[in-house]
Amino acid sequence: MNFLHNFIPNPVLVQIGPITVHWYGLIIAAALISGVFVAANLAKQKNKILDDVFDLALWLAIAGIIGARLYDVLVVDWGYFSRHFIEIFFIWQGGLAIHGAIIGGLIALIIWSRKRKQEIWIWLDIVSVVLPLSQAIGRWGNYFNQELFGRPTDWPWGIPIAENLRPAIYQSYQYFHPAFLYESILNFVLFLILMIAYQKQRLQSGQLSGLYLIGYGIIRFIMEFIRIDPTGMLFGIRIPQLVSIAAIIIGLTILIIRPKFNK
Repeated sequence: MNFLHNFIPNPVLVQIGPITVHWYGLIIAAALISGVFVAANLAKQKNKILDDVFDLALWLAIAGIIGARLYDVLVVDWGYFSRHFIEIFFIWQGGLAIHGAIIGGLIALIIWSRKRKQEIWIWLDIVSVVLPLSQAIGRWGNYFNQELFGRPTDWPWGIPIAENLRPAIYQSYQYFHPAFLYESILNFVLFLILMIAYQKQRLQSGQLSGLYLIGYGIIRFIMEFIRIDPTGMLFGIRIPQLVSIAAIIIGLTILIIRPKFNK
């Protein structure tokens, strides 16, 4: 914690001539690889072949990144991107919204399952278990980009933010809540809960996806009270909170309804 309190990260890992490697991209790649590795082990327990895991992972990675970027551009900060259109493609600078990734990934999973004649609920459960692990890792990319930090704080684990990255109304503050760290820890706890539930095999297929939606919906709803990054508002409420409420409702519906379809 003392290290985080006194260290301002450099978003660039290494630069060799015209080639620049950003921490953000490296961490997102690590998050995806970790997710695929765990998914392969979970799929094996359901007698699924590795080729299907890798094939689906490619679909989800592409659709997730596209969905995450579109959500960030259209919902979070359209005012900026409408004036800097070319920067829509600069994903290494950050700006991948997890809600958009979930929506994009879900669409891809539905299409893939029908195309491959696979049972969608089994794969939804597998993806739902590994997703919070990937999120927990991926949040550290936000740290190196110095984005998605919380309100100013004098707590000993507050992180310093460079002056040019602080919102105008907080220019006189140096330390801010490490919102990325809070969400990373909570996502990892959610991953452990879902992993235990998966191993116990007491839930009907599909119910783990409901648990994920409820769990992450609650996490994100709470985190929005801490975060100060710009986002769309509706009825005076941050849109990610409204989306999180919708996720919780959908998750509860899945938990209640799925067992009835398996009788």
